[in-house]
Amino acid sequence: MADIEEDGSEKDWIASRVPFFYGWVMLPVVLVLNVASSPGQTYGISVFNPHIRSELGLSHSEISGAYMLGTLLASLPMVLVGTMMDRFGPRVVLAGVVSLFGLTCVGFSQATGLVTVFLSFLFLRMLAQGSMGLLAANTVALWFNRRLGLANGLISTGSSLSMGLVPTVALALIQAFGWRWAYALLGMAVIVVVLPLLGILFRNRPEDVGQLPDGVPAASGHPEIRGGEKAHDLSFAIRTRAYWIMAVTVMMPAAMITGIHFHAVQIYLDVGMTENDAARMYVVFAITVAASMLIGGLMADRFRLNLILSGSMVGISGGIWVLTQVTSPTSSYLFASVLGTGLGLFMSVRSTLWVRYYGRAHLGKIRGTLTTLEVAASSLGPLLMGVAHDWLGSYHLILTVFSIVAAPMALVGLWATAPKETA
Repeated sequence: MADIEEDGSEKDWIASRVPFFYGWVMLPVVLVLNVASSPGQTYGISVFNPHIRSELGLSHSEISGAYMLGTLLASLPMVLVGTMMDRFGPRVVLAGVVSLFGLTCVGFSQATGLVTVFLSFLFLRMLAQGSMGLLAANTVALWFNRRLGLANGLISTGSSLSMGLVPTVALALIQAFGWRWAYALLGMAVIVVVLPLLGILFRNRPEDVGQLPDGVPAASGHPEIRGGEKAHDLSFAIRTRAYWIMAVTVMMPAAMITGIHFHAVQIYLDVGMTENDAARMYVVFAITVAASMLIGGLMADRFRLNLILSGSMVGISGGIWVLTQVTSPTSSYLFASVLGTGLGLFMSVRSTLWVRYYGRAHLGKIRGTLTTLEVAASSLGPLLMGVAHDWLGSYHLILTVFSIVAAPMALVGLWATAPKETA
């Protein structure tokens, strides 16, 4: 796919025929990657949980514990994945990850008990939430700099809409074919759709096709487009206040919202609502997350990221409290809207802050450490909620605790300012 120029450099056959910045081609490719990871994301797994528990005879605590342990162990390789991305580029790493993920979905369809469910959760979480999420997000940051907020907003708008679509599609597949065939079909679809895109359209970075981030000409006089003006490594990042504040704010929603997604169907069943009510909630939630991410992405290009972070935690804390009051479709949609707004704003900050504060050179390793913490934290929420339900017969108390714990981060987030060295 590459020709040799007179100066010895490679000319990409496909990218050279695109009459605009190739980063705009990469955005829908990354969007497909994000959507393809859905069978390994909590909102995708959640609709399968009641059927898996019922067929295999598992309690809430058992399936939540398997999910916790699997997710916790899945967090460990993320620094390695980020380091491999820095060394080999995301394309090669993604090809292996996507292949293994599709096979894992097919393998999950053959689960026979708690051990095989645990192993399936381990690889689903390691490959989807961890590796695919990390590599997709870092790819966007390699292609965009000054317009990174907008790019992330566009990507996340589409990705968030999948939160509404995927549970509905998965539920339809389960009702038509059973949960085992549903998971196998999703896994096969991932391989058939994503691998050709990686082979044909995916490119690691703009420099590989003779371009620069944002598509700005090399002679434009904008030094900030190169990303090399900030090349801070992990040792620098961990000495900054913003890194640790973001570490906490990344872990907190990961635990709480993952727990909510994992138990969403049971939460609704407990208050006299139905699986379809939960699926419709996901549609409203997805639309709200998408809209707030698009707006948040535009805001991230214009306003201080710490202010947006603070506002996002208000929405997350408030949304979780609203969930404790859900008893009808109206209150369900209110919950989805408030939490979706907070999460969308938070995701716009999370997707933008790292490259803005620390640059692109060591992005894989820096984000890999945070992804490790995020994936590890996401293991706790489902277990805490499962144990609370088994002991108390309700999720009300644990959700109230989540809301109270999240509230102070709205103030702490204000201190997540850019390091002086990168100002």
